[in-house]
Amino acid sequence: MKDSGKGPALLRQYNEKRVLAYLRQQKISSRLDISRALALSKNTISLIVDDLLALGYVEEQGVAQTSSIGRPKIHVALNPSSIKAAGIMIERQRLHWMVCDYFSQIIDEKTFSLDTSQPQSVLAEIMRHCQQLQQAWPDLVGIGVGFPGIIDHQQGILHVSSHLGWGEVNLQPLLTCADNVPVSVWNNVKAAALIAREGGSANDNDARFYLRIGEGIGGALLTEHGVYSGGSWTAGEVGHLAVLPGGPLCSCGQRGCLESLIGLSAINRRLEQRQPGLSWDNRQQSAEIVNEVMAQAGQLLGKALSQIIHLMNPKTLLIDCPYNVHPLFVENTLAAAQQFTLTFPFSRTQITFVTERFNPARGLALAMFRRFESVSLT
Repeated sequence: MKDSGKGPALLRQYNEKRVLAYLRQQKISSRLDISRALALSKNTISLIVDDLLALGYVEEQGVAQTSSIGRPKIHVALNPSSIKAAGIMIERQRLHWMVCDYFSQIIDEKTFSLDTSQPQSVLAEIMRHCQQLQQAWPDLVGIGVGFPGIIDHQQGILHVSSHLGWGEVNLQPLLTCADNVPVSVWNNVKAAALIAREGGSANDNDARFYLRIGEGIGGALLTEHGVYSGGSWTAGEVGHLAVLPGGPLCSCGQRGCLESLIGLSAINRRLEQRQPGLSWDNRQQSAEIVNEVMAQAGQLLGKALSQIIHLMNPKTLLIDCPYNVHPLFVENTLAAAQQFTLTFPFSRTQITFVTERFNPARGLALAMFRRFESVSLT
């Protein structure tokens, strides 16, 4: 890459990053097709591709098969192993890190038990892992660190995390803990949501809403500009939508929140109440009870989805949830969403139940790739 600077050098770097971002989505293309897609001259693209070839970021793949007359296209493709990023995810009593190549394929990952009761000891452990990752992979373009909770990732502050029991924790020391490797802090769910853009069209800018159910429940709205955080970094907090007035007390202090009703802990409590020892993990022990609980959970989620559709009007709603494998959960979710949503927006919203769960650590690495591709011209 050319050094950043003012004028032509900065514009050149900006266009180089655009080419890399395009190839990350397309995997393989040609100079002519890149030129057309990015509305840049063929000469500009040719110079940029030559530069990326010299750096080892891309490789020529040979002549493309074509029946047209004229100069044949030569395919170029990213060398994914030349660019790497890492993600470190913190959950209650657990640290998980992952290193990915530029196609977000996993190179290595590990999980550690961790006492998360004291923020400062956790931050020290994260910094230790950041330094170890940098030493093991000195070519990392960034390390993303994710937490459950409300995070101002620009200022580096975790304002509150009910799952960790933290409040107003300064994360700034993490941002400079790895020499020459950018570190960024994220909310885990918002980082996982970035994966929803992968594998689709590079020009697919339709709004999508990602909803993740686990121990807690969170969500994120993706627009053409990325993840929308809102005025106080709480956009997408669907776990605290009130769906059952007078329902159980939630960790936020309110009653009837979605999280207090269908979060994994809540579902396990309901199963245990119905039959001692029964949980989601051993649900095969009592199909009848699980069917009833899952049907009710789907109805409650469907009510929440109607609120999301009415307020945010996403083109696509992605449900990332362990219960997706249960047919009654899916059927009741869709039925309730249709019942409580106006016909016009419901008919134009695609509700998708994710079959393979998104890994927030992979999303954190992806966030760093996106940062690597970003160059401001101002």
